Amino acid sequence: MVLLSIQTLPYSCPTLNYHHTFNYHSQRQSQSQSRCLKGNVIRCGIAEPSGEPAPLGQKTKYNDGLFEKGFMTLFARKMEKFGASKKGPDDEMEKKKGWFDYDYDSFVDVSRKVMQGRSRIQQQQVVREVLMSMLPPGAPAQFRKLFPPTKWAAEFNATITVPFFFWLVGPSEVVEVEVGGVKQKSGVHIKKCRYLENSGCVGMCVNMCKIPTQDFFTNEFGLPLTMNPNFEDMSCEMIYGQLPPPFEEDPVSTQPCYANICTIANPSSTVCPKLSAN
Repeated sequence: MVLLSIQTLPYSCPTLNYHHTFNYHSQRQSQSQSRCLKGNVIRCGIAEPSGEPAPLGQKTKYNDGLFEKGFMTLFARKMEKFGASKKGPDDEMEKKKGWFDYDYDSFVDVSRKVMQGRSRIQQQQVVREVLMSMLPPGAPAQFRKLFPPTKWAAEFNATITVPFFFWLVGPSEVVEVEVGGVKQKSGVHIKKCRYLENSGCVGMCVNMCKIPTQDFFTNEFGLPLTMNPNFEDMSCEMIYGQLPPPFEEDPVSTQPCYANICTIANPSSTVCPKLSAN
């Protein structure tokens, strides 16, 4: 799942401040601010002593503040209505949670419930509905006017992705990529995706993050985007300005489960069952 509500909510990390009009306002950085920013990598929420994601096989520790928990709650509440139809005691308790009572694990749990009983296409449709519900009327059309599919637009969106997606995917940095034979800084390298790391599920990564995000930017916003998750080290590359391939031609379409860490994995299958059309 992804955060695309940048038109409606400002980012309040002490290092950067982007407003809903997409105007960038530079601010003086104090000593505490500089500790949160090194190069293009935002590290404000990493609780690891190194300031880097934990090695593969270990779960990265994060310090989530009110800002991060606010977004987790926003997404979780929007998605809860699409969760499993049977309500139990745990579901009733979820309803009583306050605005900042959700954490990342509960956000991932809600995502997992959305997967239950839905096909790959249906899961992607749910994510699209959630994203659309977070945008003000006419936002996609306004985005197309502000950001036509140019090199500048691709580079600008790559830049703001780093702070806006931190709560969801962890630390990332802008990198140079080649799009249509042109080198440009419209790539975003996610060091170790928090969503993939916490879910441990290939299907959730593809159906509720990669494909919906690509489609939303490409088809709703008119700015092509390709996401290339690396299931070997849980990193990911986002390339703004590059059209994504059809699902059948995408390497992720043949990705097997994480047999040892996914709670709904099918070790006997050569391809993650959640990637099938049914």
